[in-house]
Amino acid sequence: MPPTTQKQMPHTAMVLAAGLGTRMRPLTDDTPKPLIRVAGKALMDYALDRFADAGVKRAIVNVHYLADQVEAHVAARPAPEIIISDERGLLLETGGGLKNARAMLGDNPVFCTNTDAIMIDCDGGEACAALSESWDAAAMDALLLLVPVDRTSGYEGRGDFDHSEDGRIALRAGDAAPFVFTGLQILSPSLIDEGPDGAFSTRLLWDKAAARGRLYGVIYGGDWLHVGDPQGLQDAEARLSQSAPDGRE
Repeated sequence: MPPTTQKQMPHTAMVLAAGLGTRMRPLTDDTPKPLIRVAGKALMDYALDRFADAGVKRAIVNVHYLADQVEAHVAARPAPEIIISDERGLLLETGGGLKNARAMLGDNPVFCTNTDAIMIDCDGGEACAALSESWDAAAMDALLLLVPVDRTSGYEGRGDFDHSEDGRIALRAGDAAPFVFTGLQILSPSLIDEGPDGAFSTRLLWDKAAARGRLYGVIYGGDWLHVGDPQGLQDAEARLSQSAPDGRE
């Protein structure tokens, strides 16, 4: 991986909270997935608490499904400052949500995360710090936090990415890949600017970065709990029962 030239933690984060949560039904019939409680705590608060602890000052949260509930929940948080990106009129997918919120994100690198996973730090590495310490704006458009498949819970896929010795990553080319995307990443705002208007996946942005050799990954040393369906929720609660209340070890 290129030598680190910028180690400042991003102060802004995008929290993707607009999904329909269809795989979590019937729990999401009346509750948005980010507010499903896992070991007594709303799923999205695991991400927001991590950002607050890391020094992130503000988080842009996009809303669509049962948006009023999400807005009411985040309004009660003391930190970070929450700014709502309203997508009630149209579900924009992950990349479209970022592009829609572009004016709120500023011009410095930003964190971005999904709200359907919980990370448990161990082996001495905190997730946000692992990314910020490796971020190099001169070499990277996107830096993704990856986890080995064997350190996941609630995940039944075949891996997402291959990882090279220099830190560059590529989407799985064969039947399986050794690493899974955790949902947490750092993005350059200039990369977001390249996305089209309307709905699109963040994968389109990754493809653009990869074509320039500017898509990188960091391997996370902790555990990743995917809370994508009721079984994943049950598995996550069992794992968290072995950890501290905030999901740290």
